[in-house]
Amino acid sequence: MRKVAGSVMAGLTSINRPMTAAGAVVRAGLAGALGTLLLGASALAATPGAVPSADDALRLKDLGKVQGWRENALIGQGLVTGLAGTGDGPSNRATRQALSNALSQFSLSVAPEQVQSRNVAAVMVTAQLPPFAKPGDTIDVTVTSIGDARSLVGGTLLLTPLKAPNGRVYALSQGPLAVGGYRYDANGNVVQKNHPTVGAIPGGATVEAGVPAQAARATVTFVLSEPDYTTSARMADAINARFGAVLAEPRDAAGVEIRIPEAYQARPVAFLAQVENVTVHPDRRARVVINERTGTVVAGGDVRISAVAVSHGELRVSVSAETSVSQPLVIGRPGGGVRTALVTNSRLDVGDNERAAYVTADNTVADLVQALTRMRIGTRDVISVLRAVKAAGALHADLIVQ
Repeated sequence: MRKVAGSVMAGLTSINRPMTAAGAVVRAGLAGALGTLLLGASALAATPGAVPSADDALRLKDLGKVQGWRENALIGQGLVTGLAGTGDGPSNRATRQALSNALSQFSLSVAPEQVQSRNVAAVMVTAQLPPFAKPGDTIDVTVTSIGDARSLVGGTLLLTPLKAPNGRVYALSQGPLAVGGYRYDANGNVVQKNHPTVGAIPGGATVEAGVPAQAARATVTFVLSEPDYTTSARMADAINARFGAVLAEPRDAAGVEIRIPEAYQARPVAFLAQVENVTVHPDRRARVVINERTGTVVAGGDVRISAVAVSHGELRVSVSAETSVSQPLVIGRPGGGVRTALVTNSRLDVGDNERAAYVTADNTVADLVQALTRMRIGTRDVISVLRAVKAAGALHADLIVQ
């Protein structure tokens, strides 16, 4: 593999081994205020005949999970109080009704029409219940405004039950919000950072009922996070080699069926603990991910490009206008037609810059981006070039546009 100037190789290792370099390329190129980021692990499929090294081996637990392990979504509706006049307005009927209902729980009878406070906001509370959560465990929650509140900074969420789609309450949430933004306005001037109407409460919900875990049967199915036939076959071979028996059979690209041996029928947890620590060399598809909103390009370091010539032309048109005041020089009494006039002078500049580059057959995406950076091509123009190279059939990878 030809080294790329300015790149950094990084990789993952198997358990109980320190992190070492193994085939990731990071390339940051700046053009003006824009930047290009290339970060990725070397894809075995991108280099035919490449032999995986020991440093590329990953544990099974890092590649997927046992079928049946899943998180469950929880949701609830509540109130956030203690806002400094940034809550929902008096016209929000839902907030007035919710506050009236909350006060009625404390023997206070207040009609919704009498509620005029702007220190309260109606919110939706969401959380994810882990598969093995037990009563008493705490989980993180996210709080979002559903009214016309301007900011949730400084607010506290009142006790809110969190329900699953079956209508059962699984957790109770309450506590002060952590908001990563702010909004202040006065006299028509507004200063805002991030989204002040969304907040979080780390560990803000207490689990009241857990989801019953499925007991291990005679067989379990290991599901890959990224389905791949090669990885599935390698995974089954590694498990069989670890235990010296044919216990695993790949069913498809996404799952491997594993039979629990007789010696572990009474101790399935001990067996699964050994299975999830079996190491395997995963086979990754060559991919290039681009985000046009942020101008980010992420690609594997070994994503190959065939011989291609790139010619990038850029037409820039700028129009500038300058307004000046023409004041006549008058000595004595001015006449009736003499007055001050505003004069506008316009200027039109047109520039056409065309640059060309040639990339040989043994180059990678990192080399192409380096060449484009030396041509002083901006990040978003680099994205356009990559899409054109893919359309020309010279980019041997899946191009994912976000």
